[in-house]
Amino acid sequence: MPQNAAVEERLAAERAATLTQIDALTRDFQSIVDANALVAVDDEHDPDGSSTAFERAHVSSLLNQARLHLEHLDEALVRLREGRYGICERCGVEIPAERLEIRPASTRCVGCAGAEPR
Repeated sequence: MPQNAAVEERLAAERAATLTQIDALTRDFQSIVDANALVAVDDEHDPDGSSTAFERAHVSSLLNQARLHLEHLDEALVRLREGRYGICERCGVEIPAERLEIRPASTRCVGCAGAEPR
């Protein structure tokens, strides 16, 4: 298993980047809402209404994904501190370092992750 201090530093850096992303997406979402508040937008009849609704939904989806990623990173930090980081929660084998480098919040090895229905 990788060195705990290095892993914690990597998770903290990823967490900081995710918080920055959440902040930017929150500002983007608020800008969309504020811009639409100034204009009487009728999504059904306004030619720009559907694209505005799509943009708002898209930013909202990205924001939700970023928040979920932040939760997964926080859970990974807990697992690290409890000595469970890097161990597949399904089969109990060590998750390869290469996978953890790409997906530091991974809870499953490649084989078990691939067996999950999408």
